[in-house]
Amino acid sequence: MTARLECHDLVCGYGSITIVRQFELSADSGGVVAVLGPNGAGKTTLMNTLAGLLPRLGGEVLVDGQPLRSGRPAAASDAGVVLVPDDRALFMTLTVRENLEAARRKDSPKASDMIAVFPTLESRWNVTAGACSGGEQQMLAVARALVQKPKVLLIDEMSMGLAPVIVEDLLPRVRHIADETGAVVVLVEQHVQLALEIADEALVVVHGDTVLRGPATQLAADPARLEAAYLGAASPQDANR
Repeated sequence: MTARLECHDLVCGYGSITIVRQFELSADSGGVVAVLGPNGAGKTTLMNTLAGLLPRLGGEVLVDGQPLRSGRPAAASDAGVVLVPDDRALFMTLTVRENLEAARRKDSPKASDMIAVFPTLESRWNVTAGACSGGEQQMLAVARALVQKPKVLLIDEMSMGLAPVIVEDLLPRVRHIADETGAVVVLVEQHVQLALEIADEALVVVHGDTVLRGPATQLAADPARLEAAYLGAASPQDANR
């Protein structure tokens, strides 16, 4: 069976500057992969490269066994790769409904279907995105991605700027989205334990290297190993143990 998302020897960066080295990933439909690591590790660069916003410096990315063209966001979108960026990138002067309608594809779920996923949006339906709270904006950003019917959903720092209680409500919905839609979700997240609770697999990236990876449940049960990885006490070889 072909994996939904594959990365082989992926190298990411800017021009001659390498940020992420030899990144490997294989995820089946409905899988949630948590990409963890300290600030500056290269996680956002990785996400932007997967979304085609940055050209690859090496390696390949495949969706359903088909290679993606490097540095072509439209091609990535056509293949079903959708990014929720860390700044949400909403149209702040458009209403919640208008943001969803603007992103929706012809064969995709209706904008109103997103109310079932995020019931809070119903009361904000005709309110501009700029007048919504941070949590409501993040719900809208994810809902806008879902109306594009993603095969691969990339979520970069869902919790950025949000109160912990809101994050505790939002992150479990990511698990539900993967289960219901069959999309692979690649989640960059600083709330480590919450991310591990919903993920199938997790990996830690430090200074561009994958220094630790494994089933999320195993990593959650070994906080000392996680801490060592974050502090740079692990090596890329540990990722293969």
